[in-house]
Amino acid sequence: MSTGNFAYASNGNHFLGVPALADQPLAICGIPFDGAVTHRPGARFGPQEVRRASLMLCDGIHPVFDVSPVALLGDARDMALPNASPLADVRRAIEAQASTLMARHHCVFIGGDHSVTLPLLRCARALHGPLALIHFDAHCDTWTDHFGEPSGHGTWTYEAIQEGLVDPQRTVQIGIRSSGERAARDYVKEQGGAIYTARELRGRDGEGLSSLLADIRTRIGPQPCYLTLDIDCLDPAFAPGTGTPEPGGLSSSQVLTFLEGLSDLNFIGMDCVEVAPAYDHAELTSQAAATFVWTYLSAQAVRHAARQRQLS
Repeated sequence: MSTGNFAYASNGNHFLGVPALADQPLAICGIPFDGAVTHRPGARFGPQEVRRASLMLCDGIHPVFDVSPVALLGDARDMALPNASPLADVRRAIEAQASTLMARHHCVFIGGDHSVTLPLLRCARALHGPLALIHFDAHCDTWTDHFGEPSGHGTWTYEAIQEGLVDPQRTVQIGIRSSGERAARDYVKEQGGAIYTARELRGRDGEGLSSLLADIRTRIGPQPCYLTLDIDCLDPAFAPGTGTPEPGGLSSSQVLTFLEGLSDLNFIGMDCVEVAPAYDHAELTSQAAATFVWTYLSAQAVRHAARQRQLS
């Protein structure tokens, strides 16, 4: 199946204008699937818009890390997915393609709805063992069913813990604020993890987050860590283009403080999901997503350079 069969696949622009993926250590790949959403669809178009927004980053030199990931990055374009098939079949297709990519590259995936994270975690768990998890989101995604269905974009965290993909004590959720029953909202905390709600983070940025960043680094330690960033962790003022917006969220600067301040963790992969361009205004959401992905990749470029120095 060719991604060229789908009008919404990203067949033109590459993230930061980098070449097609070959033997570069860093890889970016789109997952254009939104068949598990419960409100507004359209995240299947997210990968192409995030790539388009990334072209505004010019040479890609990051102002904090003072590097560009461009020379280390290749674009694998979008996965070929059976979008009209049951979710389990889509996830199997994601696993098959992601496992090949993850075995050879440090990968960032652009969704797509948040149901795509579960198969990515399965691949990462197979490669790295039990994972630490940092999860930015407005929603806890720990419901035991999805409006009567067994799985969806609101159940994957629960499923990941139940399957032993992630270490619950090294699972951190940031920005949670949506309505929901207490059993779901507190599930990660009751399993030994940490939850930093959007309410707790109001008015805190920069130095105001330093103690929290230190606590997260202590909790995660050297464990291989996966980062998943649902763009609706941001307040809709910063990211209106998403399927389930929740007022009262994080600011773009808060998220960047987290990404920059936690860059020394042992990250093994990332996804950025739930960008739905049809509801965006002035490309605010895709610009934020592109900047978050670029920041993560720039930090990984620094880590790659440090490893190369150790080997030389």
